[in-house]
Amino acid sequence: PPSRAEVLTGKVCAYCNGATTYVDSAEVYRRSYGMIYLCRPCRAWVGVHKGSNVALGRVANAELRDLKKAVHAVFDPVWKQGHLPRGKAYEWLALRMDLPVEQCHVGMFNEKQCRLAIGLLEEWEGVTTEL
Repeated sequence: PPSRAEVLTGKVCAYCNGATTYVDSAEVYRRSYGMIYLCRPCRAWVGVHKGSNVALGRVANAELRDLKKAVHAVFDPVWKQGHLPRGKAYEWLALRMDLPVEQCHVGMFNEKQCRLAIGLLEEWEGVTTEL
């Protein structure tokens, strides 16, 4: 199986262990939003940081893309509404998920981690007093 680092660079698909292809996102969205790493057999992809070829995380199939959107729906209000700075919100989540902070990012999560994060964030209360 591929290493975690290989998966998180977007260059290897965690579903089939195959190499991804660096292509324009128009291939999946019918409109260009920039470049992506794509695993065609798995219909899994990940975008890249603007102006680079650095993946935003692991390639994601439809289920994982939906789960990541669900995590963002409960995580983003924590920092966007000013409850905590974004970095502190990730620190809070990393502690509860038993992950190193540098490995705690929605783009890096697998399906199980997304479900855990959603559960933790749905129970979130008073985070600012705990840090």
